[in-house]
Amino acid sequence: MTATLTTPNEEVEIQPNVVGAHTCSSPIVDYLNYLYNEFAGINEGNVATYIPELAKADPKWFGICLVTSTGHIYEVGDSLQPFTIQSISKPFVYGLALEDHGRQHVLSKVSTEPTGDAFNSISLEPGTGRPRNPMINAGAIATTSLIEGKSPNTRLRRLLEMFSLYAGRELSLDNAVYRSESDTGHRNRAIGHMLRNFEILTTDPTPSVELYFQQCSVSVTARDLGVMAATLANRGVNPVTGKQAIRGEYVESIVSVMGLCGMYNFADE
Repeated sequence: MTATLTTPNEEVEIQPNVVGAHTCSSPIVDYLNYLYNEFAGINEGNVATYIPELAKADPKWFGICLVTSTGHIYEVGDSLQPFTIQSISKPFVYGLALEDHGRQHVLSKVSTEPTGDAFNSISLEPGTGRPRNPMINAGAIATTSLIEGKSPNTRLRRLLEMFSLYAGRELSLDNAVYRSESDTGHRNRAIGHMLRNFEILTTDPTPSVELYFQQCSVSVTARDLGVMAATLANRGVNPVTGKQAIRGEYVESIVSVMGLCGMYNFADE
C-alpha cells in the first residue's frame, strides 16, 4: 500500500474520487503506511446498526487522510470511500447557525455545557429547557432549526453549499441513508416535540427534524473530512481552494464546543 501526497492549489485537489497527483517519500507518508499496515487487519467491533442502512457498510474499509492548514494532503487506504457524515455534521451546522443569528440568539436556544450523557440523551437545562450543548442530538436539532430559508429545500440547499465549501467539492445527500434515518428516527422526533413544548422550537418540529436527518446523511470521504478540519484550522478558509467557508470570528466558538462537548459521555474524561 502506498500513501500519496498532494499539494495545495492543484485542480486535482477538488475533484471527487481522484487520488493525489504526486507520490513521494516523506516521514508523514512513511508513518501513514506504517499505521495502515499495522492496523488494517484488525477485525474487532461491529458496524453501526442503529440506522438500518448503515449496517451495509463493509467493515474492511480503512483509510487515513491527514490535511495540513496549508493544504497539503496525505492519504492512504480507502480515503476516498464515501460514507455519511452523521454527527460530524453538528459543529459545521452550529457554525452556520451562528452566522445566521449571532452568538447571543443561538445561546438563547442551545447552551454550551458538557454533559456526561450519551449522544441521544434527552438532556435539557432546568428552567430554560435549552439543550445542554449543540453536540448531543437535542442541541443539534435545535441548531438545525435555526438555519435560515423560506422553504425546506432552500434550507437543505444552504446546508449542502456550506458543507461543499468546507470540503472543496460539491457534496450530495445519500438518499438511502436519509430514508432509513427518517423511517426509524422516532426518538429524534420525540426530542423535536419536546423542544417544541419548551418553545426552543417555535413552529412544527417535523421540518427541522427531517432537515437534521438530511444533514446527517450527507455523503463524504475521509479526504473530505480532512479538508473540512483543515478549513477550521485555517480560520474558516479552505486551504485547498482558498474559499471562505465560515467567517473567522465564529471558528473559535465551533472548535471550543467541539473540545468541550464533542465526546458526549466521555467529555469529562
